[in-house]
Amino acid sequence: MNDVRTVPISPGYQFFMLVLCVYALGALAIQTAVKLDRDIALVIDYADYVVCGLFFADFLFSLWREPSRTRYLLTWGWLDLLSSIPTLDAARWGRIARVVRVFRVLRGLRATRLLTAAVLRHRAQNTFLAASLVALLLIVFCSIAILHFETPPDSNIKNAEDAVWWAFATITTVGYGDRYPVTSEGRLIAVILMCAGVGLFGTFAGSLAAWFLAPEQTTTDAASAALREEVAALRQLLEDRRRES
Repeated sequence: MNDVRTVPISPGYQFFMLVLCVYALGALAIQTAVKLDRDIALVIDYADYVVCGLFFADFLFSLWREPSRTRYLLTWGWLDLLSSIPTLDAARWGRIARVVRVFRVLRGLRATRLLTAAVLRHRAQNTFLAASLVALLLIVFCSIAILHFETPPDSNIKNAEDAVWWAFATITTVGYGDRYPVTSEGRLIAVILMCAGVGLFGTFAGSLAAWFLAPEQTTTDAASAALREEVAALRQLLEDRRRES
């Protein structure tokens, strides 16, 4: 049985990390260049904590996979670790190194046809990663949008915590009910978030089912390949016998 560490990382996972890096750098650039409202800045900070957690998990995963862990730590590893610390603003610019590293991994997949084929071979995993990314971005942007529109005195979404809690409860279609929009624009955002949530969690359920069925499918494919080899061997044997007679 092959070591899991020798199996190449899928292009879908690499693109997932690349988009996270680009988002994190964009959010950091906006926070640096523009003076944001305190609550909007808090929403972006909350999202950054989640992204940093994913970056740290990726650092541990990369460290585990590397044959030479010392070499990885001395080249890209220390930058990956620093860029996953949310409280160090200067270190967060180290995420540029993550972008460079991902591009280096993907440079072998220059041809669009090869890249598309590689992504399609892992549809279940890539669909799950894409849905996770869309869910994260929807929660962030809808939280910011609801804070922008829910400004009337009777609004009960007042700060960043309220906005993130409302967005999370809405996208999961739970509808807790303690926070809700009162403006037309806010309700439109809620409709978009609820519709997206239904589709996203249906995708999550389908990906989970595909993950459970994957070992059975792999076994079936292996059995089919073995059967084809046996049939080919029998045909060759019959052909040899026919020639001898």
